[in-house]
Amino acid sequence: MSSVGEPMRRQARTIEEAAIRPGHVLVRVAGCGVCHTDLGFLYDGVPTRHALPLTLGHEISGVVTHAGAGAEDWVGKGVVIPAVIPCGECEACKKGRGAICPKQIFPGNDDHGGFASHVEVPARGLCPVELARLEARGLELADLAVIADAVTTPYQAILNAGLSAGDVAVFVGIGGVGLFGVQLAVALGANVAAIDTDVVKTERAKSVGAKWTRTIAPGEEKALKSELRGWAKEHRLPTTGWKIFETSGHPAGQSLAFSLLNHGGHLGVVGYSKEKVTVPLSNLMAFDATARGTWGCLPEHYPAVVELIANGKLSIKPFTERHPMSQINTVFDALHRGELKKRPILIPDFEVSA
Repeated sequence: MSSVGEPMRRQARTIEEAAIRPGHVLVRVAGCGVCHTDLGFLYDGVPTRHALPLTLGHEISGVVTHAGAGAEDWVGKGVVIPAVIPCGECEACKKGRGAICPKQIFPGNDDHGGFASHVEVPARGLCPVELARLEARGLELADLAVIADAVTTPYQAILNAGLSAGDVAVFVGIGGVGLFGVQLAVALGANVAAIDTDVVKTERAKSVGAKWTRTIAPGEEKALKSELRGWAKEHRLPTTGWKIFETSGHPAGQSLAFSLLNHGGHLGVVGYSKEKVTVPLSNLMAFDATARGTWGCLPEHYPAVVELIANGKLSIKPFTERHPMSQINTVFDALHRGELKKRPILIPDFEVSA
């Protein structure tokens, strides 16, 4: 990415083995997922922390080919690279708040990312992958790229919410992140409700275990809370303390999610929008409710997500689609216009020397 709104261009860049920084590794990219955050950088002018030009891409899986001093044991291993890599040493990290680590590395934002043949990243936090177990599920290393954000970020939001078996979990926006969130909540024993404007997405949510789904049209927002409460009462589910997850990244979805808060409820904000949203903030006080944002996922939680996939409790392949990385601009344009219904994963398809 050289400038906002301009097509991305391939640029050759050489990384010498001797130049790999201590504690870092060079990963040959197997696949890199396209996230709406990437769209924000390219189309909406969301600023990157690294100056342009910058290689985007933060949902990365691949194989470690070379390593800097102290990271040699990683060579040859298949890995998923966390989208947010905390330093592990600062005060925030020591308090378990790696998401706000001031020295964190976000590939494709703080440094060059995964829309490339290779990427250099810190070795700390890498999630090793036992491919043999996952191959039994029909998965290849490239398929696991979306773990790095689309799957683990809603998992972190679920952990932040303290979701327990038997709780009511409500997801607003069932795109890639929301759909994986639904699956995760189902796997943890929650009673899941899913809301979207797209009937294809709500049907997918139903297919992976959502017990109540609603395809919503403009003007129907006010009726939702009473409908949800009626469903909960009918099935003898909790009518307070709902865990609500905003995974649409749209102002209307954010406003709707806030309106669903009830007594003792929790709102987890996962989606991102530059637009302002006006909400009755005093509802947090009146309902003794909480709201919390989620920025990525702590690397130590990645293995638990991989385990859910290996055990067949979380499905990713039916909800992703592969594209050659050489078609990156076409894929970005299609996703930006809402034409893609599955999470795209870009696969390097050009010759490289390393």
